[in-house]
Order: sequence, then structure tokens, then C-alpha cells
Amino acid sequence: MNHTPGRGPDRHRVFAPLSSARGRRSFADTWWGNAWVSALEGATRFATGRLARGRTYARAGNVREITITPGRATAQVRGSLPTPYRSSMEIPQLTERQWDALLDVVAARAGHLAALLDRDMPTSLAEDAAQAGVHLLPGRRELVPSCSCPDDGYPCKHAAALYYQVARLLDQDPFVLLLLRGRSEGELMAELHRRNAAQAAATTMPAAVTPRGVSARQVFAAAQAGLPPLPAPPPALDQPGAVVQLAVDAVDPGSGVNAEGLEFLAADTAARAAALLRQALLPLGETIAPPVLSVSDDAARLAAAAPPLSVSQRLAWGTRRMPKGLARAAAAWHYGGAAALAILDEPHEGDPLYLRAVREEIKQNWNGERAPRLRADGCASWLTVLGHDAQLRLGADGGLWYPFRKKYNIWWPAGFPQRDP
Repeated sequence: MNHTPGRGPDRHRVFAPLSSARGRRSFADTWWGNAWVSALEGATRFATGRLARGRTYARAGNVREITITPGRATAQVRGSLPTPYRSSMEIPQLTERQWDALLDVVAARAGHLAALLDRDMPTSLAEDAAQAGVHLLPGRRELVPSCSCPDDGYPCKHAAALYYQVARLLDQDPFVLLLLRGRSEGELMAELHRRNAAQAAATTMPAAVTPRGVSARQVFAAAQAGLPPLPAPPPALDQPGAVVQLAVDAVDPGSGVNAEGLEFLAADTAARAAALLRQALLPLGETIAPPVLSVSDDAARLAAAAPPLSVSQRLAWGTRRMPKGLARAAAAWHYGGAAALAILDEPHEGDPLYLRAVREEIKQNWNGERAPRLRADGCASWLTVLGHDAQLRLGADGGLWYPFRKKYNIWWPAGFPQRDP
């Protein structure tokens, strides 16, 4: 059964402009990124002079946002004139038969899928795919550049600059290459899940006969006859127990399991279990249900525990964040948990009279020569100190004030909240 590609949002990915690449010896660090560059530079029909200019443009950061869709990469590229040109580069998409063969290759070895989810493309995957008749990386004659500029070079320097920057995107995420070849990450995951489910259903043994239940009358009769007392509750824990550290060779490299990630998740599970036990042992009425977190907020919670770099990278990619964005969310969780995350990016409406009174209170109690000027931002729930990279944000519950400071030109959480602004 062939899968019909959908038109989901992940078939249209937009990447922010990449930073300057000045000082880099090559545009790619991975083998597949270098193979992408080799396909461009090895095509004898391409003008080498334009490729050199394209490298210069790419290193200077002249390529704006890059849009990746099946079979095409598109971007605006600045040249010598103020108005940028629209450049693109096309590569052929895989056929339905080729996709079936590639999916069979990925599903055959768990390590292939695990590597892709780690934003890695092992050479074994490319080799297995090639044996199945599928070449993931484009050949020298499969690249078709185009540009709105008047230069008749093939490719022009603007299209070449775009192509070099795409190599850097491939370094970060090999799913970009698969999208260029015709399928998004979501489509691939859905099809692999369908295949795994079908395979599991085909190999499942017939279900055992469901036993008959016990009637309520029998249960109550047993209770009246007397049941043994419940065991004593377990003792409270000040901290969770130690987590077993995996040996270097304890995990098969081909299994796709990350040892650092497994240890980190085990430690997090132990900490959460200890917290739930403490809650369960509190007197009746004092327990507080933990907040229900979204996947994005839970990733911030995990990142706040200072996981290994490999785990942080997976958390960032898994929630479509840049590393700085995840670090900012983790800082919010560290200082205020879910309540701090709720005001990290979205302001809420505050009481104008209360905010006015707060500004007046700060002015009256200022110990310096001159009280700072405060501007109400975000529907009056944010107070920005004019002339300084400082800000106070009122929590959604209206009771706590959270300090923020500007970092990387973005407001970052800067400390624990207090009721007194």
C-alpha cells in the first residue's frame, strides 16, 4: 500500500537567516553536508567563478530566510544592489517506488531511525539505501538553479550562495534533505508507525480468552468477612536514590539508545517519583496536583535540570527551538516553574489601577537620587525600566513579580519572583 503525501505544515519549513560563516574553512561539517557541496562543485557544467562569488556571498550572510519545500530551496539573496533577488535550487523528488524502498531500509534497522531522530545520517543508511536503488544525495546533474537576477551564469552567484547555505542546514537536520527529496518528517514518522503497527499485528498471537470478572456481591462479602490491614505507608524521601550509571560498552551502538539520555531520564523519573511520594504522604487537603505540562513546557523542565549536551540538543530539536530559546525557557522554569513559563512570551492584561499604584510605590520608596521611569508594556502587565535593560513582569495570578533582563536583545528571566516589586 503506497502512502499518499499530505500537505501538512511541515512540508513548508522556513529557516531564519544563518549567521556569518567568515572564518569557516568549509560550509559543512558532516559527511552528507560535504557530499551536498561536492555535488555542486563537482558539476563541470557550473561556472567556477560564480561558485566562488557565491561562497563569498554566503560567508557574508547575504542569504535571507530559506524556505524548504519538496524538491526546492528558495531564498532572497542580497547582491550589489539594495533590492535582493529571489533565488532557488531544485532537485528531483524520489518516486513512490523509491520511497517504499527507502522506508523499508529505515524500518529494517532500528539504529537508522534513531540516528535520524538524533539529527544524524549514518553512512550505513545511505549505503543500504543505495543498494536498494535509492540515492539520497543529489548527483551532479540533478541540480537546477534559478534566480531573478539578470546574470546569465549557471548558476549565478546568488543561487550558488543559497546552495552553500543549504549545506549548513543539512548539517543541522538531515530531515531537510528528505524534505527536499519529497517527504516531511511527519509523513515519514506516520508511515513508519503504520508499517510497524501492521507488522506487529501480523505477528501477534491470538488473544487469550478474557476471564470472567468477579461480582460486586462477592467482593462485599469478602470485606465483611474481614480483610488483612493495609500495610504501613512507605517512609518519606528527602531525595531520590542514586541512578545506575551505564558503562561505556553497556549499550549497543547499533541500538540507537543514547546512554547519557537514558541515565538522565532515569534520574528525572526517580526525582518525580520521590516528589509524588512526598505529596501522597501529606495530610489530607494539603496535596497540590502537579501542573499538566505541554510537550514544550516539559522540555523546558527537563532542560532546567542541566542535562548533557546531547540531551539538550535533542530537546531543542524535538520542540522546534533553537538552543538559546530552550535555554531561555529553562531559565524561566528554574526561577518560577509553569507560572514563569506562562509569562515568558505572552503578556496578560493587568489591573491599570494596581499597576499605577505599583509605579508610584516604587517611586516613593526609591533609595537613589532619582527614581527610574517605568513604562507599562504588554497590556500593562509588564513594567520596563527606561534607560536600563531591566523589566518586571506580573504573574498571571496577580501576586508575584518576576525580574527580567535583556540578553542577546531578548528579555531573559533574571531571578526568583517576589511579592514586593
